[in-house]
Amino acid sequence: MELPFAESWKIKMVEPIRKSTREEREQWLKEAHYNVFQLKAEQVYIDCLTDSGTGAMSDRQWAEMMLGDESYAGATSFYKFEAVVQRLFGMKYVIPTHQGRAAENVLFSYLVKEGQVIPGNAHFDTTKGHIESRKAKAIDVTCDEAHNTQLEVPFKGNVGLEKLERVLTENKGNVPFMVLTVTNNTVGGQPVSMKNIRETCELCHKYGVPVVMDSARFAENAYFIKTREEGYADKTIKEITREMYSHVDAMTMSAKKDGLVNMGGFIATNNKEWFEGAKLFCIPFEGYVTYGGMSGRDLNALAQGLDENTEFDMLHTRIHQVAFLASLLDEYGIPYQRPAGGHAIFVDADRVLTHVPKEEFPAQTLTCELYLEAGIRGCEIGYMLADRDPVTRENRFGGLDLLRLCIARRVYTDNHIRVIAAALKNVYDRRESITRGVAIEWEAPLMRHFTVQLKRL
Repeated sequence: MELPFAESWKIKMVEPIRKSTREEREQWLKEAHYNVFQLKAEQVYIDCLTDSGTGAMSDRQWAEMMLGDESYAGATSFYKFEAVVQRLFGMKYVIPTHQGRAAENVLFSYLVKEGQVIPGNAHFDTTKGHIESRKAKAIDVTCDEAHNTQLEVPFKGNVGLEKLERVLTENKGNVPFMVLTVTNNTVGGQPVSMKNIRETCELCHKYGVPVVMDSARFAENAYFIKTREEGYADKTIKEITREMYSHVDAMTMSAKKDGLVNMGGFIATNNKEWFEGAKLFCIPFEGYVTYGGMSGRDLNALAQGLDENTEFDMLHTRIHQVAFLASLLDEYGIPYQRPAGGHAIFVDADRVLTHVPKEEFPAQTLTCELYLEAGIRGCEIGYMLADRDPVTRENRFGGLDLLRLCIARRVYTDNHIRVIAAALKNVYDRRESITRGVAIEWEAPLMRHFTVQLKRL
C-alpha cells in the first residue's frame, strides 16, 4: 500500500484562533468600510490575505535569532547572510532592506527617471507604484495564455517575447531595465520557465537593457521548473536557483515569502555601479548597508530560511497544500486560475459573480462574501488593485479580476484547507443571488486597495 502524503515537519507550538458569528462579521466588515485590510487580526478565523511575513519559522531559525549580532556596522549576522545570498544566487554585492518594497524603493530611486518605460511580466502593485510614482510607465508583457484562467499551461507566468521586443524597439534608449517576476503573482502565482528566463534575458541584453528579477517566490518557481520543465527533474532546487540567476543582472527580494521570515528583504547584483548607486539611497532610507533596516537576529533567521526553503521536501509540503485546495475547488466546480500556482489559489471572480458588473468590483465583492460566510480573509487581485490610469484617471478594467487565497507557510493544516473550500462552495452555491457589488467612497491616489473605503450597493 502506498503511504499517504504527510508534511515534512512536526508541530512544536500552537496559537489559538477564534471563530465568530455572522452578525459580528457583518458589523466588523461595515466598520472596516468593506476593505478586509482594515479588519483586526482577531476578527479573522483563517487568514489568507497574504503569504508575506505570515509563515512559521523553524526551530533552527529561532535558534539563529539567539545568535544575532546587533552591532550597528559590520555585524557578523550580515556576513553570514551575505555568504548565503552569494552562494545561492551567485551575486557578489548584497544590500539588506526591511522588506521587498524597500528594496524596490532603494534600487528604483537610483535607476528610474521620469518618462522612462519599464516592461515586466505583470508588475505587482508595489513595483508598479514605485515606477508610476516616479512618473515612469510600467508596461505588461506577460504571455497571452495568462489571461485565460481555464487554460492549462505549465508556465503561464512567462514573458511574451514579441510583446517585449516591441516595447524595447519602440522605446530604444529609454528602458533602464526590465522587471522579471518569479513566480508571476498578479496572474495567479504562475511560474516562469528556465527557457523563458534565458530567452527574455538574451533579448533584453541584445538591446542593452539589464534585467532585475523580482524574487519573492523564486524557490517556488524553481520547484515548478524541476517538476514541469524537461531536463530539470534530476537537478536540485539550489542548482536550478543558481542557473536562474546566472541570466539576470540584479534581484530584489521580499524575504517575507520564500525567505521564511516575518520581516526582511534585500538587493543583490554583480553590477558594482548599481551597488554603489543603491548604497546612496539605502543609508538615508533604510540604515547602514550592513543592516539596512533589519536587526542582526532577523538577518540570521533569513540566512537559515533561505537555505531551508531551497530544499525540495520543504517546497513540496508547501505547494501540496495549494494543490489540495485546488483539487477541492475542482470537485465543487469553482473556477480559478489554472494550473494551481505555488503560494495561492486565485478564484476567477468574473466567472463566479456573473451578475456583478465590473464597475462594482466582482473580486472585491467575492472577498467580502467569503469573509461574511466563515471569517476567512482573502485578497482582491484585480480591478481594485489595478488602480486608475495615471494619465486618464479612469479605472483599469483590462486585466483579470481574482480573489487570491494565500496559504501561509507551515501555518495551517489540511483541515483548515477543507474549511476554506467549503466556505467558498457555500458562496458559490448562492452566487445567482449576488447581483450588486461595492462602490468607492474614498481612495488614495496610489496603491488604493490598502486603504480604500467602500460601500455595499
